[in-house]
Amino acid sequence: MAIRSVPASFFGMVLGMVGLGADWRWASHLWNMPPIIGEAIMAAGFIVWALLIAAYLLKWVTDRREAVAEAMHPVQCCFIGLAPASTALMGVVLAPYSHVGAMAFLWIGGIAHVLFSVWRLGGMLQGDREMTTVTPVIYLPSVAGNFIVAIVAGALGHPSYGILFLGAGGFAWLALESVIVNRMFHAVPLPVPLRPTLGIQLAPPVVAVTAWLAIDPGMPGPFVQAMWGYGLFQLLVLIRLLPWITKQPFAPSYWAFSFGLTAISAGAIQMVSRGVTGAIAVIAPMIFALTNIAMALIVVGTVVRIAQGKLLPPKTA
Repeated sequence: MAIRSVPASFFGMVLGMVGLGADWRWASHLWNMPPIIGEAIMAAGFIVWALLIAAYLLKWVTDRREAVAEAMHPVQCCFIGLAPASTALMGVVLAPYSHVGAMAFLWIGGIAHVLFSVWRLGGMLQGDREMTTVTPVIYLPSVAGNFIVAIVAGALGHPSYGILFLGAGGFAWLALESVIVNRMFHAVPLPVPLRPTLGIQLAPPVVAVTAWLAIDPGMPGPFVQAMWGYGLFQLLVLIRLLPWITKQPFAPSYWAFSFGLTAISAGAIQMVSRGVTGAIAVIAPMIFALTNIAMALIVVGTVVRIAQGKLLPPKTA
C-alpha cells in the first residue's frame, strides 16, 4: 500500500494554533480570560509542530522524489516556507518559560527562513511562470516568514532585528499584492481546490500590525490602526466570497484562513490593551468571538477528515 506523506502546507496548522494561543494569552490580560486556555493551545501547537517537522524530514529521507517534486511545484513550493517560519514561531510559545530555548528556535527558524526565501524568490524572478499559478500562496516565503521572524524577534527583546524583517516583509507585501490582484482580476478563476488559499490574502496587513506591535511597545498610532482597518476590509471581502470559496468541500487548505483570523484578533486585543479606544475597542470582542468560532469549525473539520482517513492527499506518484 502506498504511504501518503505530509505536505508542507500542513505547517499552516501550526501558525493558526499558535496564533489562537496568542489571542487567548492577550485576552487573559485584557478581559481576565483563564490563562490556562492560551497555554494549552500553545502546547498543542508545539506538539503539532514537532510531529510535522519529524514527518516532513522523514519525507525527504524516505520519499525524496515526492519532496523534490513539491519543492519544484510552482504553487506547492511556497508552502515550504512555513516550515522555518513555524519553527521561529516556537520562540513565542516558549518565551514565558525559557528565553534561551526561545532564542534557539528564533535563530534556527530565522536563518532557515532567510535561506529558503532568498532561494525561492530568486527562482521566481527568473520568470517562465504561468500567470494562473499566481495565488496568495506566493506571500508565504517573502512576506509571512519575514513578519513572523519580526514578531518573534520583537517579543524576545530584539526589536532592531525585527525592524529589518518587518521592512523586508512589508515592502515584499506591497510589491506582490498588485501582482496577485491583477491575476485575480484578469486571469481565469482559481481552480476550486485552490480557492481556500485566498484566506492567505487576509494575513499580510494584520500580521504586519502584530509585527509592528511586537517591535514598538508604545501607543499604536493612526497608521497602525489604519493598516488593521485594511485587514478588516479584506476579512469582509473574504466573507462575501465564502459561497464561491466553499464550492471546495472542507479540506486542510482551509487552514489558510487561520493565521490571518488569529492575527486580526491579536492585533485588536493588543491595541485595546495599550489604550486604543473607539472603533477598534468596540470591534475587538466581536472579532475575538468570530475568530474562535471559525477556528473551532476548522479544527472540527480537520478531526472529521482524520476520522475519515482523508486528511492526507493521495500519493501523486
